[in-house]
Amino acid sequence: MDLAFVLYPKMTALDLIGPYEVLGHQEGVTAHFVAATPDPVTCDAGLVITPTVTFDELDRADIIVVPGSGVWEAALADGAVAAWLRKVHPTATWTTSVCTGSTLLAAAGILDGRPATTHWAVRDRLAELGAVVSTDRVVRDGSVVTGAGVSAGIDMALTLVGLIWGDDRAMFTQLGIEYDPRPPYDAGSPETAPGELVTLARSLLSGSAT
Repeated sequence: MDLAFVLYPKMTALDLIGPYEVLGHQEGVTAHFVAATPDPVTCDAGLVITPTVTFDELDRADIIVVPGSGVWEAALADGAVAAWLRKVHPTATWTTSVCTGSTLLAAAGILDGRPATTHWAVRDRLAELGAVVSTDRVVRDGSVVTGAGVSAGIDMALTLVGLIWGDDRAMFTQLGIEYDPRPPYDAGSPETAPGELVTLARSLLSGSAT
């Protein structure tokens, strides 16, 4: 089973690494890190990831994972990711995104009229791009699975493991990575965070959340 993890400049590392740790260890899986060029890609916090294949070289994958970015508008404007998605999505078994990666799916026409989720600060923009926006942490619509902001990529990937390999395998994977979230604060969403922090976050993110 071929997994394509999409790379592009200034992407958010955890959006990719979380799903990779969940999916990359499953039996029979071959992971590909695909980008526009073979040059190393620098994530938004400085982590460097080297592609294993380019968009021109990889024309199909069983599972596609598209991470988000704090500067996702730049990836939209570039158009390279969306163009590749338009080519490979029709033959993929699963097409997925994490955080603002959903905007790239939308730019490729994959989310037209479909339910999808994204980072809370980008919900309005995703709706403008044609999706039916949900506030759920993970949304599945047919072969398309989207995750909300950053850490939701782990939830999205575990959901996918359950769909492909069964619930027992998904629970075993969750146990193996000790995914048992107990955050020290209850400020992980705009519904629970203090109002002044939500206002500050909105002003800093300015519609381009990670």
